[in-house]
Amino acid sequence: MKKLLIILVILPGLLMAGSGPANLIAEADSAYNKGLFNEAAARYEKVIETGWESPALYYNLGNTYFKLNDLPSAILYYEKARVLAPRDKDIQFNLAIANSMIIDKIEAVPEIFYVKWWKQLKNSFNLHTWTIAGIVLFSLLVIVAGIFFLSVRVSLRKISFWSGIVLLLLAAASFSITYSKYRVEANQLEAIVFHPTITVKSSPGQAGKDLFVIHEGTKVYILDEHNDWCNIRIANGSAGWLPAGSIKRI
Repeated sequence: MKKLLIILVILPGLLMAGSGPANLIAEADSAYNKGLFNEAAARYEKVIETGWESPALYYNLGNTYFKLNDLPSAILYYEKARVLAPRDKDIQFNLAIANSMIIDKIEAVPEIFYVKWWKQLKNSFNLHTWTIAGIVLFSLLVIVAGIFFLSVRVSLRKISFWSGIVLLLLAAASFSITYSKYRVEANQLEAIVFHPTITVKSSPGQAGKDLFVIHEGTKVYILDEHNDWCNIRIANGSAGWLPAGSIKRI
């Protein structure tokens, strides 16, 4: 349990907002330590309902659901924790353990090395960090551009020119990653299947042709929505339609 991290991340805000969420966290921690996992989960969920979030809070709730053998919920909250803290080894480890216990073992589509490298880079930091990086790089670009246009020394203009080119590329890459991550997170385009067994359809409706079956705990990417159906894609590239109620968004 990452109780210390919860305190460091959440407590300052809780002291300003009141003692309610802080009390709930303390009660949830106490219930977890006593083995009262249903009670702990209920308390952590209430904290989330107040609007507070942190990687440690989601991680602890994921651990609680794991203890309850509720793998879809555990995976959902581990994924939520990973979005906020993508480099956290404990979150990565527990998520991997939970994923190894679900029915579906889906092999991801092989990717060209630079696509794989780009995704690894994108997932190395959270949205907030990439946003800050983009702003800093753009600010440096403006400064370097100013030096280029105002300097009368040829050597300094050359240095600022090539530095500007590098900063421009880095800033463009950073803003591209920021937009990509914002789009996924803002629209909640990733989700976890919560139905024990469900058939993916060729079209949005029960009349659609059966394509393949997936099980609870499987992660899907949402491509489109129509009425109460979602067009999804799984890691191996297969796609189809699922009832919106059968998944929960990360």
